[in-house]
Amino acid sequence: MGEHELGILFVGTTLVLLFSGMPVAFALGTVSVSFMLGFMPPANIQGLADTLYQGMDNFTLLAIPLFILMGEAVGRTRAASDLYESAYRWLHKLPGGLGVANVIGCSIFAAMCGSSTATAAAIGAMGVPEMRKRGYSPGLAGGLVAAGGTLGILIPPSLTFILYGIVVEQSIGRLFMAGIVPGILLTLLFALWVIYKSHREAGETRRHASPAASVPRETFTWGERLESLPRILPFAVIVTLVMITLYGGFATPSEVAGVGAFSTIVMVILIYQCWRWRELQAILLGTAKESCMLMMIIAMAFLFTYVMSYLHISQSATEWMVGLGLSKWAYLFWTDILVVALGFFLPPVAIILMVTPVIMPGLLAHGFDPIWFGVNMTIIMEMGMIHPPVGLNLFVIQGIAPDITLKQLVWGVTPFIVIMMLFIVAISLAPQIALWLPNLFFNH
Repeated sequence: MGEHELGILFVGTTLVLLFSGMPVAFALGTVSVSFMLGFMPPANIQGLADTLYQGMDNFTLLAIPLFILMGEAVGRTRAASDLYESAYRWLHKLPGGLGVANVIGCSIFAAMCGSSTATAAAIGAMGVPEMRKRGYSPGLAGGLVAAGGTLGILIPPSLTFILYGIVVEQSIGRLFMAGIVPGILLTLLFALWVIYKSHREAGETRRHASPAASVPRETFTWGERLESLPRILPFAVIVTLVMITLYGGFATPSEVAGVGAFSTIVMVILIYQCWRWRELQAILLGTAKESCMLMMIIAMAFLFTYVMSYLHISQSATEWMVGLGLSKWAYLFWTDILVVALGFFLPPVAIILMVTPVIMPGLLAHGFDPIWFGVNMTIIMEMGMIHPPVGLNLFVIQGIAPDITLKQLVWGVTPFIVIMMLFIVAISLAPQIALWLPNLFFNH
């Protein structure tokens, strides 16, 4: 069997198992072991444990459970509620202020934990019911939190940037820095859409509803606003500490994650009185469950790419893509389309580990900056978190508000997907949007 035919069989088998509903880690592991048994020498099977160990033997991967621990500690205490309430008090007079507060809350929480689903769950649990109570449509309320959660894998610290940096052997500090400006700009664009959409919805509600049905507008005095500032201070201190430690060159990403996790645990113990074993146990168990799930996917994805490389599937696929003779922008376009299609049924972690080794040689040959492409790819994978059939953030919101239908959520997130697509075009035409800050900071 030729390499191309073997590659088609390999990919086809993987797709069948993924679409069957088998968990991603088990699907990748089953395909990998099956092809090792069928097409590789027995010595490779005997060295399976060593192959998995070598793939996972990277100190940088330690940052992943530590950043997850940060998210769990904030999400399972009143910390997320304080963050959300403080943002709302300062933005309540703005049209769509509650929605904007949710978007900003998502971006700040994302900077704490680097997890999209954790951000959507923590902010959505508070924000979606409150927005529904104040007249926001189900689609807008659920959609903006689901989309806001995707900022969690773009604004540093980002778990996907860590994995991408390991795979392409690029500076994780530069990747983190490259995500800051796009993350802020996307947050502003999301907020502008929420202001516009909520203003339209409010106008339609006033036209069709009776005066008795209107929701009274909340007001906060300057004293109440200032009183909320100390609630934001712990978050600001931790984010600043993480940024200074990382970008100041004082520690590696894994050590920075340790600093962030320790600081967050100290914050929830001292400020939020979360010192009882029952409360700490919930944080630690939540961290262990999510970390184990993610590490299983990473381990099986490493094995998957090892088998692809050994059977020359990835090399032949790379040669085929480069041999198509596509122009620079055509190659980028079809690469982005591939990542979008994979996002229909694969999480970002699996996409990075499975696809990046195949597409990166062609991208480098066409002169694309790997740091810039990391941002481009991350935004595309963000869209995978909010579009069917997987759309993990959509299911997180449905778990919070079961009465919001999937159709309403899809319509609610569609404008945010369009914003992301237009933003990808913008950073493609002006790559300095992503590269200016890391080039300035690292003097290169």
